Formats: sequence, C-alpha cells, structure tokens
Amino acid sequence: MQSFRADNSPITYYISGRDHREWVLFLHAAFVDHRMFDAQTAYFKDSYNVLAVDLIGHGQSTDTRRGDSINKMSLWIYNILKKEKIEKVHIVGVSLGAVLAQDFANRYPAAVSSLACFGGYDINHFDPGMQKENFASQMLMMLKALISIKWFARANRKISAYTQQAQDQFYAMNIRFPKRSFQYLSSLGSMVNRQETAPRTYPLLIGCGKYDLPMELSAVEMWKKAEPQSRMVIFDDAGHCVNMDVPQKFNEVLQDFWAEHNILCRD
Repeated sequence: MQSFRADNSPITYYISGRDHREWVLFLHAAFVDHRMFDAQTAYFKDSYNVLAVDLIGHGQSTDTRRGDSINKMSLWIYNILKKEKIEKVHIVGVSLGAVLAQDFANRYPAAVSSLACFGGYDINHFDPGMQKENFASQMLMMLKALISIKWFARANRKISAYTQQAQDQFYAMNIRFPKRSFQYLSSLGSMVNRQETAPRTYPLLIGCGKYDLPMELSAVEMWKKAEPQSRMVIFDDAGHCVNMDVPQKFNEVLQDFWAEHNILCRD
C-alpha cells in the first residue's frame, strides 16, 4: 500500500489501488495499526480501492499537535475522502475502529455506502452498566501499560485474539504502541450516548467472535435487537479481532454482505 500524510492532521493513511468504482475503508483496533487488515487488503484489492488509516497515536500517526485527539478522527477521515475525491465508502471497523466507524456514520451518513462493525457496541445506546464495566477493564489494562508495555502487550494479545497466529501478530504491533498515546484516547467517551440513531440509508453488519468477552456478545445481541434490520454474525474459532483470527471467513462474510445488498461492484 502507498502511504500519504493527511493535510492539517497527524494522520497517515494508506491506499491500495484507484482503478475500481468502489472504495472500502478499514479502521483498526486500539494499540495496533492498519496492518491488522493486511489479509483483507490482499483479498479485496482486485475488487476495491482499499483505504486504511493509522488512528491518532498509532502506527505512523504520532506527529501530533496540541489539541489533537481521537474525537477529531471523523473530521480527518472526511477530509481524506474529499482530498482523494471519494464520495462514498464501505466502512469496516474492528473494536475501537467500530466506535469510530459509527461516529463517522453519525456525522457524515451521506458518505457511507455500508457499515460493518465487529467487536464493538452501539455507541448511540450503550448500556450504562456495560459502559461502567468496559471503563473499569480499560483502566486496568492502562495500568499494566504504564508499568510495562511488554506486560500490557502480553495480556492484551490474549484478550484481543483467539488463535496463536493472530495473538502473535497482535503482540508484534501492540509492543510498538507508545505509552504517551493513551492521552489521545481520553475523549473517546464524547462519542458515546450523545445522539439517537438516525434512519440508516445504508446496510449494517455487526458481529464478534464466539470467544470474545461475554460482555461483547451481549452488546452485539442488544444492538441486533435494537436494529433488527441489521445482519449479525458470530464467528466460530475467533475472539475479539475476528478479521485476524479467521481472515478467510471474515472476508467471505463481508463479500456476501455487500453482494446481498447489490453493492459489490467488480470491474
């Protein structure tokens, strides 16, 4: 993939191909970078123009200025789309990426062709009890990171992936996460339970791994109940980062989802 620096932001983004009619945007999980979607880029590059970003504080997106924070990601992504003359995009987010995918869809629904969120929760209707539990879990992991990034990465890989191969891949990226980048995630709560979900003009796919945390499975089931028109998938043999645990199955699910809604355009 070819890398680019976004204007007036710390964000580095990556593009593979520009010759197809459809674009897909991949938004990665916390503590890793765009490379968690290497298997998806390789699979879809012959059908789609692929766009991926390193979220603020991750990968190559660490050259920040005062006031830069995660709550600006949607605006920065929208400016990237404008710069690249991309009118609409299929968005795929995993974990933190699923939160940001929804925030972008809340703010710029006209730019969304479809929305697929995995290992996430409905940010517009996140149960307060689950929110408190999620916050406590995040604080514990942050404490481990402040003590030792290696300790943090070793513990995080078992939470974030189920297969040994995916755990090793996650660890290799997580170990490079700078401690100072935690500060850029502090405004994440500003995206949660701030507005009602507008009628969706695009299809929605949600899901998680069978071996993800029980809270995540419950969150996905609650989301499906709130939006019954959505499609829900629980992946066998997968944990939190389903695209890394079962890449082939994940790719096929995305392909089928887009084809079902007559939005898969192959050149």
